[in-house]
Amino acid sequence: QVQLVESGGGSVQAGGSLRLSCAAYGYTYASYCMGWFRQAPGKEREGVAAIDSDGSTTYTNSVKGRFTISQVNAKNTLYLQMNSLKPEDTAMYYCAARPKGGYCYATLRFGYWRGSYWGQGTQVTVST
Repeated sequence: QVQLVESGGGSVQAGGSLRLSCAAYGYTYASYCMGWFRQAPGKEREGVAAIDSDGSTTYTNSVKGRFTISQVNAKNTLYLQMNSLKPEDTAMYYCAARPKGGYCYATLRFGYWRGSYWGQGTQVTVST
């Protein structure tokens, strides 16, 4: 049974940092493509960052230069380092695991992630 558990969220002031973790259980981590998404109240879920099979990454424009996605396959864990946080980063953050199907593409197109497994989310709140 696939299970994703996010942690590391919290409340910080603008300019602060947080490191989110997503621990994966119940499957071979390397067989899945991983990404981070977020959803703010009243808004649609949006892609934040993804990583491809070669380690290349992609980010939504609003977080480029501030967020870094990484993974440690040996620990079955995905990370999101978030620096210089802004109030507009406030959202519930989710990790997603998509069956690889041969290769992982670092894309944030939501259609690519259809059929993925999702964690329960971790809340990030950034105050002014």
